[in-house]
Order: sequence, then structure tokens, then C-alpha cells
Amino acid sequence: MIFQRIKDLREDKDLSQIEISKILNMHTSQYQRYERGESKIPLDFAVKIAIFYNTSLDYITGLTNKKHSYKEWR
Repeated sequence: MIFQRIKDLREDKDLSQIEISKILNMHTSQYQRYERGESKIPLDFAVKIAIFYNTSLDYITGLTNKKHSYKEWR
């Protein structure tokens, strides 16, 4: 579920895997493993993704389908 959410978020922003991996300062191959579900996504990476896409960890992890901003639930 998580890997599909980060892929969908990236595609919604029309970013390539190379572009998002550069933005997040990581190797493209590692990012690709996250998107394919081949590597577990560490919490610190999930937080970076949530902040970058202005969404919640609940959305990324599949606990909710509401793509609200993390600022809205502070």
C-alpha cells in the first residue's frame, strides 16, 4: 500500500523517479526499490515524503484515503 501511495503522489506531481530522488537527496535505485515495494520504507523517509507532498503519514500508510495537508491536522 505504501509503495503505491508514494508512486501515485509522485505521478500526481509529474515527477520522474530521478527527479524525486534528487529532491530527496537519495540514490534513484533506492527510491525505485521503495516504489516497487522491494524495500521497507523507513519512518524518516515517510516523514520527508509527507512534508514534501503536504500530506499526512496516515494517507501514505493507507490509514485514510483523505489526502489532507499535515498542516490541517496540527
